[in-house]
Amino acid sequence: MPSFFDQTTPAEASHLNGFAGNRLDRLSEARDETSLATAAADPQARYLLFAEERALIAVNGEAGDATFERPAAERLGLLADSLVLLGAAGNGPRLAGLIEARGDLPETIKAIDLRSLANQGLLKTDDLGAVAQARSMLSWHANHQYCARCGEPTLMRGGGVRRDCPACSAQHFPRVDPVAIMLTIDGERCVMGRQAHFAAGMYSALAGFVEPGETIEDAVRRETKEEAGIDIGRVRYHSSQPWPFVSSLMIGCHCEALTRDISPDESELEDCRWFNRDEVRAMIAGSHPGGLMVPPKMAIANRLICAFADWNG
Repeated sequence: MPSFFDQTTPAEASHLNGFAGNRLDRLSEARDETSLATAAADPQARYLLFAEERALIAVNGEAGDATFERPAAERLGLLADSLVLLGAAGNGPRLAGLIEARGDLPETIKAIDLRSLANQGLLKTDDLGAVAQARSMLSWHANHQYCARCGEPTLMRGGGVRRDCPACSAQHFPRVDPVAIMLTIDGERCVMGRQAHFAAGMYSALAGFVEPGETIEDAVRRETKEEAGIDIGRVRYHSSQPWPFVSSLMIGCHCEALTRDISPDESELEDCRWFNRDEVRAMIAGSHPGGLMVPPKMAIANRLICAFADWNG
């Protein structure tokens, strides 16, 4: 019987994952210390706004708009010193900023957390990707106002592409944390687990951070062994997903089980077990007799699971 791992490399699949559609020109190598002010002065500039961790969205029926003109942003309480230049769209610059804490918003504007925003489908994919970039950049600047080398205050430079320490001359750049997320396969079945905070009945692919000095493949093998007790052979990359909670890159893989007995890490997982392909298909379709389900379509875990379920051998 053909193996899942014998199939040819699939076409690029990352664009199907939530938050992966960002098309802004980030202008990272073309910035100087005037770039932020120049972008903010452009009448075509649009602002992506956040109330703490929630994006402000102007809602009109089933559609939403995450961008605001400068006067509207100021009426909403824009904190000018929080501004970060994200890049340029075809019709002008895009900046991100925070608003003052407030208890009310205009009726047509909602503050929505990013998971809900992705699941609701209010934004076009490229706009959702820009919102994810904005969330990660604003959080990084808020959390890195002091130098990791000497502890002195740092200053934003290049419109947000780095922070400099005037005391020791150290330069700090936004970081992305790589996370391996993997679906372990043994012929007609796969391994999925659930954590206690998951929605009732939801099972997902296993995942864990890539550690220093480790390849993606070795991270997949180590994390699967640690979380499920299974030895892994071949590892096959599927796709990646920007994950703005706060700034991770999910690296999705399928991996081949060499052993079958599961020994779950009970400190990480509430349950972990094998699922046959027909059961997985029922979970995806929402027809599982036990009410079990997989993560929503915007999650890379969903794409990994569907790729396995859809394969016909």
